[in-house]
Amino acid sequence: MRSNVKKLMLRRVLIVALAILLQLTVFVVTMFLLSDYRSWIQTALTILSAVSVLYILYDSSNSSYKISWIILILAFPVAGICIYMAFGGRRLSRRIRERMTLAEDIVRENLRQEPLTFETLQNVSDPGAAISSYLYHTTGYPAYDNTETEYFSSGEDTFRRMLEELKKAEKYIFLEYFIIGEGVMWDAIFEILKEKSLRGVDVRVMYDDFGCITTLPADYVMHLGGYGIRAKIFNPIVPVLSGRLNNRSHRKLLIVDGKVGFTGGINLADEYINEKERFGHWKDCGLCLRGEAVWAMTVMFLSMWDSQTGEKEDVSAYRPEYAYPLAGGEGFVQPYADTPLDAEDVSENLLVSLFHRAVRSIYIMTPYLILDDKITSALLCAARSGVDVRIVTPHVPDKWYVHAVTRAHYEMLTEAGIRVYEYSPGFIHSKVYLVDDRYAVAGTVNLDFRSLYLHFENAVFLYEPACILSIGDDFRRTFPVCEEITWRKCKNTGLFQRLVRAVLRIFAPLM
Repeated sequence: MRSNVKKLMLRRVLIVALAILLQLTVFVVTMFLLSDYRSWIQTALTILSAVSVLYILYDSSNSSYKISWIILILAFPVAGICIYMAFGGRRLSRRIRERMTLAEDIVRENLRQEPLTFETLQNVSDPGAAISSYLYHTTGYPAYDNTETEYFSSGEDTFRRMLEELKKAEKYIFLEYFIIGEGVMWDAIFEILKEKSLRGVDVRVMYDDFGCITTLPADYVMHLGGYGIRAKIFNPIVPVLSGRLNNRSHRKLLIVDGKVGFTGGINLADEYINEKERFGHWKDCGLCLRGEAVWAMTVMFLSMWDSQTGEKEDVSAYRPEYAYPLAGGEGFVQPYADTPLDAEDVSENLLVSLFHRAVRSIYIMTPYLILDDKITSALLCAARSGVDVRIVTPHVPDKWYVHAVTRAHYEMLTEAGIRVYEYSPGFIHSKVYLVDDRYAVAGTVNLDFRSLYLHFENAVFLYEPACILSIGDDFRRTFPVCEEITWRKCKNTGLFQRLVRAVLRIFAPLM
């Protein structure tokens, strides 16, 4: 654990405490020392609040996110404005924005939609084709049909296949993760990385600074470099906290030679494979791609790497030759990345579009259920139209307040006919969305505001691939080991719990 983690958290708490203290000071001074000027001070605070509210309204962020800040500022003008200035924005510095623009340019330059695949999609005349087209035009990531898919219903199974593929690496290994933690899982991977690096394989590791602040030493980049492994920290944390803490890289990628790629919910730490118990049994998922779609994941990694390091390399030189056709390459596969720097909420729009197009079923696994109006409306509309909507959330939470907000949605959802399940053995960290047993989204995207609006994320849109049956089987095996939360159970919630959940729900977008 880094020595400055406590200091970092203390500063965040201190900023909030100072903001509250300043609010109280202004109130006391106005009431007792400057009572003759009370009306002037109140007018000034009103004008300041109005300007702040107009500024927030002008921002292109999600409306629910803006409303939470507006309520805070109108209720406590001084404290609210101070806290918003420290943590409220989702904008990065100009320098980082320029770097991310470079990443987008690399994607556009190196990825093109294959005409034959596009023509096949268009001839299908199916909602999946429209969604695929939306993804390509908004993110630059095309759809592929020459790709094998394999879905893993646990972190343990994903880990075993990762080790198998890592040992086969001949040219390069790229890893990008939100969390890397020393232990059984990372040690086994690290041993292979060291061996491959010594043999001349290009090994690169990128991890998020905030995600690893308690799991890796501050000098870990240098430690990796000592074994010839090139490493980079995403968005390093600076001593003075700012809104930059909001924009983390929550992405998870492992790529071997551009031919095999992994993503999913798991990070590289022991709780994800149940070598360390946290919050009961930890259920997660993984997705392995083999074939042409892995090139999109490779470009995804290299574009972020080059933007963070300032390197200018020939990305196309890393493209391998792909065998054609691959066995088991049915359906279409479309990896994509989502960035908080544009005005397009890609992951949310994708999910809402899928939910609206559902005919038979919508199955969801998510560790957090913090919904805005768009997703709520889509789910309720689907359920009231006769679609079988089921949502699996954890029974054992990792954050009590987030779990309280998750449960605050249950009554409304179950009243509309949505079936809600809590994973009884412990904590569920999978982020999987299955619609009509035809379409799926698997990757790093949670149903919460941070994933949908503030973090850098990645996922794969799956349109009738071979693994779709495995995803459906995972859901159907999971439902029986869960506790179903009925509408009647929700109605029996005590008054105090309802009040706490109501307050937390108001400020849920800020969590």
